[in-house]
Amino acid sequence: MDENREKRTYTVDEVKEILGICRPSVIKLMQKKEFRWIRLDGGRYRISKKSFDDWLDKGPSL
Repeated sequence: MDENREKRTYTVDEVKEILGICRPSVIKLMQKKEFRWIRLDGGRYRISKKSFDDWLDKGPSL
């Protein structure tokens, strides 16, 4: 991947670390559609960095 290219998505594990919560809690937030995400082949998820960052800036209610 190009080192100069800005990252546009987070993984579930990255969001888990940012928020300091467990993986099932991240999945629950995704199910509640708190931010945008997509499911890739193989069951992996990618969370929109912009959508997540905007949500986090608003002060999420965990």
